[in-house]
Amino acid sequence: MRQSRHYRRKYFMTWSIIARDSSGAFGIAIASRFFAVGALCPHARSGVGALSTQALVNPLYAAPALAGLAKGIDPERIISQLTAGDEGRDHRQIHLIDASGKAAAYTGAACIDWCGHTLGSRFSVAGNMLAGPQVLAATAAAYETNPALPFAERLIAALVAGEAAGGDKRGKQAAALLTYTTEDYCALDLRVDDHPEPIAELQRLYQKSLERYQPFSACLPSRKHPAGITDRALIEAEIERFQARQGGAGT
Repeated sequence: MRQSRHYRRKYFMTWSIIARDSSGAFGIAIASRFFAVGALCPHARSGVGALSTQALVNPLYAAPALAGLAKGIDPERIISQLTAGDEGRDHRQIHLIDASGKAAAYTGAACIDWCGHTLGSRFSVAGNMLAGPQVLAATAAAYETNPALPFAERLIAALVAGEAAGGDKRGKQAAALLTYTTEDYCALDLRVDDHPEPIAELQRLYQKSLERYQPFSACLPSRKHPAGITDRALIEAEIERFQARQGGAGT
């Protein structure tokens, strides 16, 4: 792993993990003291890549970053191009990952401490205004040591570990989970915009999604099946089979 650090004042925190699963899916899990962090920070596209722009967030990074990843441009070069043209770059933080699982990250010199990033195998963790470097270390370790978990659960488990390592000591308000698998639309887009325990609430929403949302989504039109499943009886049967595979999680 490679780690970058900057030491300044400590206030509230934002940290995220972006990853490419062995299945080819992309995901971002993020937590912050900032309201509705899932609205502006995480972005992804199936078969292309994922990124999170944070600190003094620049949402205008997302479109050119994903366009560059779609063209096969190296993630480090994309970051260099984005930050070179941004007069506010010292206050930005961005990390992104491409279709091969290569990640790159940037933490501006004026980001508030503790801030930095860690690059792993097919994932990246970055944060600013954190309780300390242990937040990123614990997030990365939890992701690496839970490869058997479903991808979304693995990302959430990484956030839980980061919070347990001290992330919540500086405040908490919002969390989000965004995943893309094979379609132009997302597989999951869960947001907790304002909650006293946002990561716990994110876990609850994920469990709720197992009841009907995830199995129903599998019946939607897709690249492989452009019409999807339109017979309601078949949809209900798919939901029941999904729930049975989950060991009754949706009942």
